[in-house]
Amino acid sequence: MRFIFKTDYAQDINLAKHGGHVFWYSALGVFLLAAPWLLTEYSLAQLNLVLIYAVAGLGLMLLAGFTGQFSLGHAAFLGVGAYSQAYLTAVGLPFFLALGVSGFLSALIGIVVGLPALRLKGIYLGMATLSFGFIIEEVFARWESVTGGNAGKSVAAIQLLGYDLGSGAGFYFVCLLVTVVCTLGILNLLRAPTGRAFVAIRDSEISAQSMGIHLAYYKTLSFAISAALAGVAGALYAHNLRFISPDQFNLLQSIDLLLMIVIGGLGSIHGVFLGAIFLIMLPQGISAVKEFLPEIIGQAPGLKSVIYGSMLILFVLFEPMGLYGRWLKVRTYLQMFPFYRKGMFKRQKSFQKSDRLK
Repeated sequence: MRFIFKTDYAQDINLAKHGGHVFWYSALGVFLLAAPWLLTEYSLAQLNLVLIYAVAGLGLMLLAGFTGQFSLGHAAFLGVGAYSQAYLTAVGLPFFLALGVSGFLSALIGIVVGLPALRLKGIYLGMATLSFGFIIEEVFARWESVTGGNAGKSVAAIQLLGYDLGSGAGFYFVCLLVTVVCTLGILNLLRAPTGRAFVAIRDSEISAQSMGIHLAYYKTLSFAISAALAGVAGALYAHNLRFISPDQFNLLQSIDLLLMIVIGGLGSIHGVFLGAIFLIMLPQGISAVKEFLPEIIGQAPGLKSVIYGSMLILFVLFEPMGLYGRWLKVRTYLQMFPFYRKGMFKRQKSFQKSDRLK
């Protein structure tokens, strides 16, 4: 019997597929570490929002992109984390302990939502989560002793080891640390049997069940993990704004989160970050374009919603794989140039008989 010992563990578990990944991710890491000294205060604040939304997007991507469950009430989990963090830090709990408890409470709420939704699919699951979002929003408005009601609630700045990390580089590095930890956690989860079970459920529940996958357990687990990540993002969101109110966690916020992962690219971790960048940068682009539009259009109150809806429709029709899918096509084109075929990137129209029954 021959034993083979490997010392290159990084290569063994494929942390980096090739040298290009090592170079570009290292360059990205250097930029992110140096960002507080390279970017203006406003740009750094926008980058904070990208990181916060990316954490929430990781949870929703796990639920929708990798498990195939539909949610229109994810802003409720964001709100649970935000209000929990505001309350716990106000009573003197340390930041990271309060952050963990906020994520845990959001996970418990996710289990409560996930259990009744086990028998629901598609639009019916969306309606159930939408109703849950309305209920939680009403709870935020009525439970004044904890949430402050419609008047809102102030959130204390982050205090860590005697240092004030409520703004600037300190808060940015807290967001960066949490985002990196959550991203690595999701990547490892997807590589594990649990992650493969999620993907199997997404592809075909009948096939997954025939392989011995417990649908109820894994669907509920997916809801719990997704809600926990949304709760952690909500906690950071509360510290970022320093003031929260129920109208910040409404249906429009849930649609923004869904828009983020669809435009970024369903079933892709890269798509989460591309979608978060798109979501944060789009309002800036709209504001810049308004000056060149006729006044009757540029000053229309619903312009932002119209553009958001139009972008979503265009991506669903012409680029269902989102921004990350478009990048994959561009990369493949450049790699194969000039040996590419004209119809190589056309969307396939055919589908299996079983797909029509879903």
